Formats: sequence, C-alpha cells, structure tokens
Amino acid sequence: MTNPSPTAAVLIIGDEVLSGRTQDTNLNTIARFLAALGIDLMECRTVGDRTAQIVDSLNALRVAHDYVFTTGGLGPTHDDITADAVATAFGVALPEHPEAIAILERRYGDDFNAARRRMARIPEGGTLIANPVTDAPGFQIGNVFVMAGVPKIMTAMLEDVAPRLRTGAVVHARTLRVTGVGEGSIADILTAAAKAEREISFGSYPFGHGSVGEMGTNLVARGRDAAKLDVAVEALAAELKAAGVAVEPA
Repeated sequence: MTNPSPTAAVLIIGDEVLSGRTQDTNLNTIARFLAALGIDLMECRTVGDRTAQIVDSLNALRVAHDYVFTTGGLGPTHDDITADAVATAFGVALPEHPEAIAILERRYGDDFNAARRRMARIPEGGTLIANPVTDAPGFQIGNVFVMAGVPKIMTAMLEDVAPRLRTGAVVHARTLRVTGVGEGSIADILTAAAKAEREISFGSYPFGHGSVGEMGTNLVARGRDAAKLDVAVEALAAELKAAGVAVEPA
C-alpha cells in the first residue's frame, strides 16, 4: 500500500496584504510548486502583523498538515515579527545564528547595522533557507518553512526547500470545454460522473456569464491515476454529447 501524499498549508503574513496595498501572488506560486511535487495544498490563511494571530494560526496548521509555508515579515523593521512569532509558537529562544550573521556581514559590510542584524535571528533548532537574491536567509524549524514575502525572493527560496520535502503522486488534470449552455444545464451529468468515479475530482468553471456566443464552462477533472482519469473524462464527454451538448478538449 502506498503512503498518502503529503499535505500542506500556507500562512501569508502582513498587514499590507490585508489592507489591499499589496496583492499576494505567493500563494499561486507555492500551489504550483507543491502540485509538481505531488503535495496537496489543503489550506491557506492570511493574518496581519500580530504575534498572537500568527502563533495561533501556525500552531493549528503545523499540527494539521505535513508542511506549513509562511511568507512575509522577515525584514529589518519593527513590524517584521515573523521570526519572533515562530519562536513563540515553538516555545524556543530566538538567538542570532552564526551562519546568518556571516552571510549578512558579507552582504552589507560596513552597512551591517542593528536593524539588518535582526534578520540573523533564527529560532533555536532552525536551519537556514538560502536566499540567492538578497542573501538574507529564511529558515526551517520542524515542518514549518519561513520565507520572505517579496515574490522574487520567496520563489528563489523554494529551490532550497524542494529537496527537503517528501513527495507524492502528481495530480493529473484534463479539461473539457463546454459551449452554448450554462453549468446549471449540465450539473446532473457532472454529479453522476463524480459519483461514478470517486477517485476523480470534477470541477466546473463557467465563462462568458451569459453573453451571446461566449457562454460555457470548463469542466476540469483531476486524479492521480492517469489511466482512470482518461477513462472518466471520455465517459463524461460521451454523456455530454449524448445530451446534445457541444464539448471539446480545452
């Protein structure tokens, strides 16, 4: 019997995201990164720069999932409190990490001031995550990966994270494009397909919103067994065509 695929959650940290000043793109990047590794992203939370909120969310997520990925709050300013909150969540000290100090000293030289030194604080027992963009490291502690909020930096950090993860079976996807009808017209057919093959996930994503010549829906089927997935999609397409619905691969 094969092991189930690992599960993961994302914790996005930052008042700037909640206020709307910054549009988060990290979730999409992480979701695609995990999908390619066969890791199921099950949950995402967004919290502000408030220690108690970060601690409570992190403790809930790290118990519920194999991996947790946090983004944001690792900079040099007073409101960058992620490292402090993670240390509190794990009940450990937050000392300066010698390797992080060395990295930042090389990066900043004479400009390595007290504010930048804050970025060398790593929860006791944590290991560094390399940052090839600006050098200031993220860190891993337990099953939690703490990364920068700047998308370019976060994406680069994932390269160091990937080898540390247990992978699972990749989820394959197939899409059928249905035109000329709304999703309500084919809901019964889609429901029957989902009941017939429990290992396959079916989703409906409408487009056009009723505009003449544009109305339709993309039906997306997902599953880990590619052969079963193909059979299920072919069966769904046949049922749709038998009902007089125009359908084609997307």
